[in-house]
Amino acid sequence: MKILMIRRAEQFSPHSVENDRAILAAVAARLSQRGHVVTQIDECASVSSLSVETPDFIFSMARLPETLRLLQSSGIKVVNTPSSVEQSSRRKLHELMVSLHLPVPSGEPLHGYWLKRGDAAAQTAEDVVYAPDAETLAEAKAGMQARGIHDYLVSPHIQGDLVKFYGVLSAGFFRHFYPTDDGLTKFGQERLNGEAHHYPFDVSELRKKAEQLASAVGLEVYGGDCIVRSDGSFCFIDFNDWPSFSRCREEAAEAIASLIKLSNSKIVK
Repeated sequence: MKILMIRRAEQFSPHSVENDRAILAAVAARLSQRGHVVTQIDECASVSSLSVETPDFIFSMARLPETLRLLQSSGIKVVNTPSSVEQSSRRKLHELMVSLHLPVPSGEPLHGYWLKRGDAAAQTAEDVVYAPDAETLAEAKAGMQARGIHDYLVSPHIQGDLVKFYGVLSAGFFRHFYPTDDGLTKFGQERLNGEAHHYPFDVSELRKKAEQLASAVGLEVYGGDCIVRSDGSFCFIDFNDWPSFSRCREEAAEAIASLIKLSNSKIVK
């Protein structure tokens, strides 16, 4: 098969450009080993590349609206599908989680607030801001508005263990990690919850709910963050399309590459 790999535009990989490229390269290496003809391009070059030679399958980390429109109209099998990426803005994901009765931060803001850009995934540290009090929150809102961002979400800060999870839906792949255990960080905000206590919780329930959300959005390759409270309950604080899988790259690459064999109408529409 002729397979096209589309690398994400750097603006959508804050502090993660190399890691995002590394997971795509790891998938490409496995596909090449299996005899597929693999081409990797940057997102900004996707239009010209698609017009020159039509691939049989596309693995795409793209997020630019113009790229998603092109992929949507191409009729080519794509993971993740353009429609699922379009549904992965923070606002849409939050509304979907509420409608599905999935656990999200709620209650009185006893420990401060989080202000998060709602129209897209975070592109800079200023897109996800912790505010210890209402006055700081108001200042942070004004800062976002000054940057032209008027769609944002406010949620209470939840105390507990920060847990990152990664999944590949149809391949049955799911892993979770505590970022404070290895020190890997994007914006350094993990420190606000302190070192992980490793509170006991039901990992199978986290996986079940994460897969429910991924299925509802249509994401095959996904990741996210949750907070596990001291009583073992958890709530989602982030969910996104195609993370870097930096903590489990080789395993994840194998699972993602297997989607070629598992491709069906659920994946390609």
